[in-house]
Amino acid sequence: MFAEIRPADAPPAIAAIYADIRAVSGVPMVNLIWRHFAALPGVLEWAWTTARPLVASGPMAAARARVAAAVALPAITKPTDEALARAGLDDAAALAALRAMIAAYVRGNVTNVIALTALRLRLDAPDRPAARLSPGLPPPAAPPLPPLARIEALPAGLAAAVRALAARHDGTGDGVIPSLYLALAPWPGVVEALARWLGPLYAPAAMRAARASTLRAAEQEAASMLPAIGPAPDGLAAMRPTLDRFTRLVIPDLVPVCIALDGLLSAAGRQG
Repeated sequence: MFAEIRPADAPPAIAAIYADIRAVSGVPMVNLIWRHFAALPGVLEWAWTTARPLVASGPMAAARARVAAAVALPAITKPTDEALARAGLDDAAALAALRAMIAAYVRGNVTNVIALTALRLRLDAPDRPAARLSPGLPPPAAPPLPPLARIEALPAGLAAAVRALAARHDGTGDGVIPSLYLALAPWPGVVEALARWLGPLYAPAAMRAARASTLRAAEQEAASMLPAIGPAPDGLAAMRPTLDRFTRLVIPDLVPVCIALDGLLSAAGRQG
């Protein structure tokens, strides 16, 4: 299993950082990369202290919008009303709850790909000057989400479907299961249907193109937002390969998935 500390298991010091991540990011969850950093000595506090000024800055909102707009997506057809019904989304409340969750993951993943790419670029070039970023307005508190499902607690068929979705992404070996797919567990029909709904994006060539466009845009934004950096933590050597993998592969893959699914659900909500 990929090492992580979940919010329900976090000791007070880590729980306080998780609460600050949620408040500053404007999202109701703590993404996997931060939960993994919490499992490494000294890394979570150091990484969040470094990235926090970027996440809280005024330029972050515009940078987030530019990255999202730059993602290269293939043409994807909206599911039919019958397909939505089979997935359990014929109820307006269920659709609204899913849309809110996906919107949170869009914001969280785009924010993280910019901020953590900036951290990677800073580690690669420690002598470059840090950016001077004006603070932004605090985001409104995000409505809470249900606790993230544990893969071992899911029914066998649903767990297999979640693992199959994770396996579509480069960089998800060693037990890495993107939080998005676990967050979809309350909608098992969506988990089952997602590979069909996003089939054009999950095609390997299309996913590589979407990832590359996300990575280019994130690196362009991150290069102008390089953070100041403090003394390296004890766990830095263990953290670097994961930082590289998540900022080059995992998160740039999940950003297009989140944006594509958000677009499909938005279209379904308008036409439903």
